[in-house]
Amino acid sequence: MPDIDIDAPGKSLLLMGNEAIARGALEAGIGFASSYPGTPSSEILPAIAGVARKRNIYAQWSVNETVALESAAGAALAGIRSLASMKQNGVQVASDFLGTLPLRPAGSGLVLVSCDDPEGRNSGSGEMDTRPVAKWLDIPLLEPGDMQEAKDMTKWLFDVSEELDIVCMLRCVSKISHSRGNVVLGELPGKEHKAYFDIKKPARIGSPIGMHIQLLQKIEKARERFESAPFNRYVGPDKPELLIITCGASWLHSQEAVKAMELTDRVGILKLGTLYPLPEKFCESYLGKSQNILVVEEIAPFIERSVMELTANLPALEPRPIFYGKRSGHIRSYGELNPDVVIEAISKIMGVSYQSRSSDYDKQFESAPENYSVTRTGGICPGCSHKAAHWAIKQALERDGREGFETSDIGCYTNGLGPDGFYVAKTLYCMGGGAGVANGLGNLGQFGFNQPVLAAAGDSTFFHAVMPSLVNGVYNQSNFILVVLDNSATSMTGFQPHPGTGQNAMGESAPVVSIEAICRSLGIRVEVCDPYDIEKTTDILADLMTMESGVRVIIMERECELLRARRDGPLYKVHVDAALCLGEACVYDNVCQTWHCTALLWNKEEDHAWIDPVICAGCGVCADICPQGAIIKEAGE
Repeated sequence: MPDIDIDAPGKSLLLMGNEAIARGALEAGIGFASSYPGTPSSEILPAIAGVARKRNIYAQWSVNETVALESAAGAALAGIRSLASMKQNGVQVASDFLGTLPLRPAGSGLVLVSCDDPEGRNSGSGEMDTRPVAKWLDIPLLEPGDMQEAKDMTKWLFDVSEELDIVCMLRCVSKISHSRGNVVLGELPGKEHKAYFDIKKPARIGSPIGMHIQLLQKIEKARERFESAPFNRYVGPDKPELLIITCGASWLHSQEAVKAMELTDRVGILKLGTLYPLPEKFCESYLGKSQNILVVEEIAPFIERSVMELTANLPALEPRPIFYGKRSGHIRSYGELNPDVVIEAISKIMGVSYQSRSSDYDKQFESAPENYSVTRTGGICPGCSHKAAHWAIKQALERDGREGFETSDIGCYTNGLGPDGFYVAKTLYCMGGGAGVANGLGNLGQFGFNQPVLAAAGDSTFFHAVMPSLVNGVYNQSNFILVVLDNSATSMTGFQPHPGTGQNAMGESAPVVSIEAICRSLGIRVEVCDPYDIEKTTDILADLMTMESGVRVIIMERECELLRARRDGPLYKVHVDAALCLGEACVYDNVCQTWHCTALLWNKEEDHAWIDPVICAGCGVCADICPQGAIIKEAGE
């Protein structure tokens, strides 16, 4: 990770967008940072935590996004500039507290960073645009168009927050968060922070109407501030045939598209960095420049609607501009955008043909042999204990025979929905959703429902969102089994620590909060096992299913194999004995291929399974599930 706290104003560093946000927070003089790990936001907090001791900053991984935002708000009230960062799903988690936060004082400066994931490449559960949340709750909102702006906007927002005494929001997207670019550094302030909550000041909390009036006044002040913000700009001719209005990463795509089409003298680009409240006077000064306006943004038509609302309230323009974008179908309302999408829209609007590559390329691609490229499906890591856990769940459900199933959750074990998890999972919503849904299913006995329900959750997820559902299930005597897949890390987002790992965000020792002890304190049956021991795990699950009522818990403890192997090396050397392997004639239905490990492959020419030693993690579980005994595991070095 780059030395983001280097005190060298004017120096240029190659920074990831998330690192640039962290640097901006340092330049703003923050003293408190909190987060819950969630891609694409995960790198912000570690970047700050890595220099926390040197910069006299406190950094924490919170148990969930609500607590992260609440903690940051508390620190800000005591005079410490604070930052809370999270992925887009986290904004939903924090929305209850966030809904009241703009109505209250922000203290010395409070910024919420939401990193959205257009196309859902990094988040898995779906794509969401958090910008409407800012408009819905009246929170000043900015969105960076490159890494430099990611830093500069973060720093600038703290000044706005402190000046207006309101929480502010920075919305970033995957393409900015996880790309790198040159960032010119600014000055770093001193390291002194003094926390003090003045109890003599009267609480500035009045009637809901009074607080709302004050909030609206703050938003108008923010609008005035945004009119001259350095993050809004226009490039292009004075009277363009087409005006593109854009923001964020789409600003880069729009520039590239116009340049590639050689239309810089015919197409203008209005780039907005302050998205809410909209700088209306600034926008109005450009709306009359062209009768054709194309709005390019990810994901929802946020700017498009705002600009159209503004246009509808302006004095009559003759003629009114024609708007193109998501409503017209020229820009899609889902997924990441790219220059090709913008080029296609411009071509349709202006009637300009453009060929991005020669026709020879398409002919060569069409004539390429079938094996020219290799298609790989997404899969769980070799050696992952979640695979063994789901195999045991599959075996136990089949043994039970009542068409039981798993309600899944967000994490590596989401693979329970697919071949890596043997399709045992049937639902997926959000963190804690698996246990929550199981609560409802487990109270349907009076309607004749008797299918076993297994709610899966990871160890980090347990602390994040499962405990309320567990308590609710015990209180309401719901009939389900909570399966805690404890691999001692928040693995899906980069192995961040949590309350059960004994370490905090700054690498310091921390108390270990026992999941087992929490569950046992509720007076319910709790079993602990190693999922690598498939036979024992299957037996425990089958026995738990014989209980006809109440919540039961099975904690499957096995450290993430990526962490363990890096530290200790492989457990076993694993190989296939070709002489023992029955090949296609296997009377066990080629169970090794059903195992679906990326390291366990099939040699078609020699008709037997084989293990790729480069990919194999050496867990040895495949040897346990081969009834023929053709897979051999030997002690690792």
